[in-house]
Amino acid sequence: MRILLVGAGGVGAAFCGIAARRDFFETVVVADFDLERAQRAAAAVEQQRFLPTRVDASSAESVTALAREHRITHVMNAVDPRFVMSIFEGALAADADYLDMAMSLSRPDPEQPYARTGVKLGDEQFAQATAWEEAGRLALVGIGVEPGLSDVFARYAADHLFDTIEELGTRDGANLSVDGYDFAPSFSIWTTIEECLNPPVIWEKGRGWYTTQPFSEPEVFDFPEGIGLVECVNVEHEEVLLMPRWIDCQRATFKYGLGQEFIDVLETLHKLGLDRTEKVRAGGVEVSPRDVVASCLPDPAGLGSAMHGKTCAGLHVTGTGKDGRPRSTYLYHVVDNDWSMQEYGHQCVVWQTAVNPVVALELLSRGTWQSTGVLGPEGFDAVPFLDLLNEYGSPWGIRERAAI
Repeated sequence: MRILLVGAGGVGAAFCGIAARRDFFETVVVADFDLERAQRAAAAVEQQRFLPTRVDASSAESVTALAREHRITHVMNAVDPRFVMSIFEGALAADADYLDMAMSLSRPDPEQPYARTGVKLGDEQFAQATAWEEAGRLALVGIGVEPGLSDVFARYAADHLFDTIEELGTRDGANLSVDGYDFAPSFSIWTTIEECLNPPVIWEKGRGWYTTQPFSEPEVFDFPEGIGLVECVNVEHEEVLLMPRWIDCQRATFKYGLGQEFIDVLETLHKLGLDRTEKVRAGGVEVSPRDVVASCLPDPAGLGSAMHGKTCAGLHVTGTGKDGRPRSTYLYHVVDNDWSMQEYGHQCVVWQTAVNPVVALELLSRGTWQSTGVLGPEGFDAVPFLDLLNEYGSPWGIRERAAI
């Protein structure tokens, strides 16, 4: 297996650190628009298997040329979702398989954005599913942690824990703090703004996909391993667009534990127009307001030494268990920042995101997971993935909750 990793930021660098301990691949070409960043990510693992180079992720032709030059078999997309389609199409043109951790961007309905969907997350990719099938190539979309591991949990719950499923509810929470900063997101602020300020999507059987107001339907969720009670709200996310395609359920939702202060900041950015991606003219130059916000905040990848606490990604499943009784189960994965920093030198949020595509690539290299077309993680057997995640030294868990 020869991998082209597009993006050497926090998640890309963590990907290299995790993959370096495995032997399932021959080469990882670490590519970034910033050559120095690619060089740092490759140099950190101190292995000749990792080759740094430069790429323009906005150009499908640039991705294709680089993949062909290095005889790439799998293109791993680790940049923000603005560049999904160029990398996705570049991989197909190079006759390579493709993986990403965030799908093609949505566009809200222009007339009723908080009632009905417009272009949904991943629509542009699923529209090309036939082309991928005909080429005999696989695009495995949404294989980070959320989406990704949460979708693997959905497959596992459907196959092994539940007879019928009422709701697949992804719930994400943390008790992280960052010393020395009043506001320091632990993940890409560009992506966070995108998913938090767009209309959240909900899926219901008989109704399909529909939207609601950002930060709607707050609920207090009790997260495991000492994280405790966190208020979670509706946020736009890929799980809701993926899970119902493969798994029979009555409802699919995604809620994120943001905290009121974080929500207030996001709403203020929106009121001021600083969440916009369209460029404006300022001081004789054209800049994107959202890019300016991102540039003013600390790089999430560099916050690890100042971070404390744990992050939890998981799926709350309700329905009827295999024994015919009501069941309420939370399948989860917790990463402690002190552990990920000590063990890998990467903060817990980017590490938790990066480990899952490495696991998926290893399963693809073995032939354990194999298919063609555009598929989410739900399209594959969950057990080999979860077993291998345990082998990587990062176990997942199950917590039973009171069934109502």
